[in-house]
Amino acid sequence: MFIRTVLAVGAIAIGISAAVAQQDVIKDRQAAMKALGGQAGQGAKFMKGEEAFDLAKAQNIFAVYAATADKAPGLFPENSKTGGDTAALPAVWEKNADFKAKFAKFAADAKDAQGKVKDEASFKAAFPEVMKNCGGCHETYRAKKS
Repeated sequence: MFIRTVLAVGAIAIGISAAVAQQDVIKDRQAAMKALGGQAGQGAKFMKGEEAFDLAKAQNIFAVYAATADKAPGLFPENSKTGGDTAALPAVWEKNADFKAKFAKFAADAKDAQGKVKDEASFKAAFPEVMKNCGGCHETYRAKKS
């Protein structure tokens, strides 16, 4: 009887741990995507002239993009398909190679832009090209918000 109780408690603990881990990874990826959105907002301010261009901030945009794109595929494990108010569509896991390739391209484009951006004009040329990566993923892999 004691062994069954211990096994039952252990199974429940493992289930709870898995659920917590699932919630954590979803929260982690939501935070990562929010960080990308914040950098996109900063870039949009430069593009529209709403804020004076700052090369250090511009470089940071691309640095955050590259770092986040490098780690993002790991934020979508199989056990995080549902729950946690995720907007990830099943296509993330069904077309996982393409999904990962899109993040790899985003990272490469961001790193390339970071190396090329030296002033406001070069930023305004590079930023929209890098931003195209976002739409490519959102169209296929993210649920539309209502």
